[in-house]
Amino acid sequence: NMDSTLHYIHNDSDLSTNSSFSPEEERKSKVQDVVPQALLDQYLSMTDPSRAQTVDTEIAKHCAYSLPGVALTLGRQNWHCLKDTYETLASDMQWKVRRTLAFSIHELAVILGDQLTAGDLVPVFNGFLKDLDEVRIGVLKHLHDFLKLLHVEKRREYLYQLQEFLVTDNSRNWRFRAELAEQLILLLDLYSARDIYDYLRPIAFSLCADKVSSVRWISYKLVSEMVKKLYMASTSTLVVDLMSELVEKFCRCRKWSGRQTFVFICQMISEDDCLPMDQFA
Repeated sequence: NMDSTLHYIHNDSDLSTNSSFSPEEERKSKVQDVVPQALLDQYLSMTDPSRAQTVDTEIAKHCAYSLPGVALTLGRQNWHCLKDTYETLASDMQWKVRRTLAFSIHELAVILGDQLTAGDLVPVFNGFLKDLDEVRIGVLKHLHDFLKLLHVEKRREYLYQLQEFLVTDNSRNWRFRAELAEQLILLLDLYSARDIYDYLRPIAFSLCADKVSSVRWISYKLVSEMVKKLYMASTSTLVVDLMSELVEKFCRCRKWSGRQTFVFICQMISEDDCLPMDQFA
């Protein structure tokens, strides 16, 4: 009987706010009026561990892949229907499931808005940051997209964690470091000159000395953009300090590769007009 199956609740006040739901309240908390309830129930049942093992080992991954689309369809007012499922998938034993969610968490943040993102997505995001490299690359590739959605104070908390991206499970995973350099260029717009100098500068200098040339080339661009950003900031002493360190660290380096790095950074700075020529001189 379709009438009994498609049972809707129109009033949010019917939903219990108690964290310890009875089975009946648990069922009600998953009810909405956007799509047929039977369809949503079928989707939510896909994360049942016993079902995933007996029916299809890939089912959880497919469920994770389509979750942002389901969330968009239901709207942020019905996020309560999906929250438990999302948290179950985020702690799934299969890294491919967690990786799928990591690649789409920034999209979900746009759908949910800043309040729900801060409460429900940030803890999951923090967990992904400490996960396997295969999962971490998902949040790293969209780091700027996610952090720009957070409030300034919350965003600053991640400055302390950016250094951790330099450490990977496999040191040969140079694409991870290259992606970090690309993201840092974008992150320059989100942070103050002081934060850039204190937190992003040491990472940039470390990447400039990377063993892989592809990583170094992106890092030269990162440093030149950093010089430009600090020069445009009102605190002009920071750009002077940064350039002094470039001279000390690379120009006067005993290794020829360090001195070569200095030349390439100078090339980037002059080509991109990061400084007036008298300041450059």
